[in-house]
Amino acid sequence: MTAADAGAFAWVDHEGNPVSCVEKVQILRENDAELRQALQDAFEDGVLMGVTPQAMLQTFQAMLSDLKSPFQGGVPEKES
Repeated sequence: MTAADAGAFAWVDHEGNPVSCVEKVQILRENDAELRQALQDAFEDGVLMGVTPQAMLQTFQAMLSDLKSPFQGGVPEKES
């Protein structure tokens, strides 16, 4: 996905429905842009310091694999 595609990405909730709240989507897009820039900067730093691009990507993939859900069981409880 390119940065241009990020604005068109359909964020979905735990039931598979698109997140439609404008404020939530705006925050998600801002987070996406910030993370992309931070990852790009870290990637470039690593490569410029002699790390192979493949090793940098593997490191990022490992970081993503280690993320934990803030909700017990992986999804929030349904609101009443």
